[in-house]
Amino acid sequence: MSERRLTVGLAQMRPRLGNLAANAELHLDTIREAVAQGTDLLVFPELSLTGYTLRDQVPDCALVPDDRLIARLIKAAVRTTLIFGFVEQGPDYRFYNSAVVAEKGELRVVHRKTVLPTYGMFDEGRFFATGDSLGAIDLRWGRLGLLICEEAWHPVNPYLLWLDGALVQVQMANGTARGRHAHVTPGGSEGIWRRMNATYAALYGQYLLFCNRVGFEEGVNFWGGSEIISPDGLPTAQAGAFEETLLVGEIELAEVRRARSRLPLRKAERLDLVSATLDRLRYEPEP
Repeated sequence: MSERRLTVGLAQMRPRLGNLAANAELHLDTIREAVAQGTDLLVFPELSLTGYTLRDQVPDCALVPDDRLIARLIKAAVRTTLIFGFVEQGPDYRFYNSAVVAEKGELRVVHRKTVLPTYGMFDEGRFFATGDSLGAIDLRWGRLGLLICEEAWHPVNPYLLWLDGALVQVQMANGTARGRHAHVTPGGSEGIWRRMNATYAALYGQYLLFCNRVGFEEGVNFWGGSEIISPDGLPTAQAGAFEETLLVGEIELAEVRRARSRLPLRKAERLDLVSATLDRLRYEPEP
């Protein structure tokens, strides 16, 4: 395991809905700022290149992974690991809520969101296809797990990334301000996000990087509150609510080793039992 200390940046931004050119410039400005501050890893929110409530604009905003605009962003971030969100046009002409992971000026991975919220105010299943793979990513400084918003609300996904050896978990979000008041409401979305982030970090002995956006779209407010959580489950840096900012902080991968030495859950994990139970549940009717 690498023992590196990393400088990470979380770009809590306000994208313009459907305006790829303007959003690309926001990305480039932030990349320049982050590189100047020596970041080793820079994370943008979910669908940072397009905005969230696209609906019928999805086809007009879709890009293939080797598009020149994506290549331009990757080239600008040659000195840092870069993660940002976009609408991907797949080879089958379906569209995906996806994220780019790039390193040393090269595209490494495109992750397609595997769980699409289609309930209440959310309507992603009408406009996006569902990704079908999940796994940790080997980068120059260690192994990273990546989730896009709703994926984190399904506990099996952070669990699988932990099993797959992730030292750092990134959660890109378009978290809305549902149920948010002057003080964080336990049942509101912000309160649940905070508790989830702390729990996943402490239980799995990993750093958790939560990057959320801000701004209004179609009457929907996004609250921000991006944060860096230590393997002890404690925030080491937090952005304020409702304001654009580049949150920069440090993480020490040696703390992951120490946390997992104190709480060595992984070595006792019963994968045979997990597999057998999943096989049983797959063929049984829901209770």
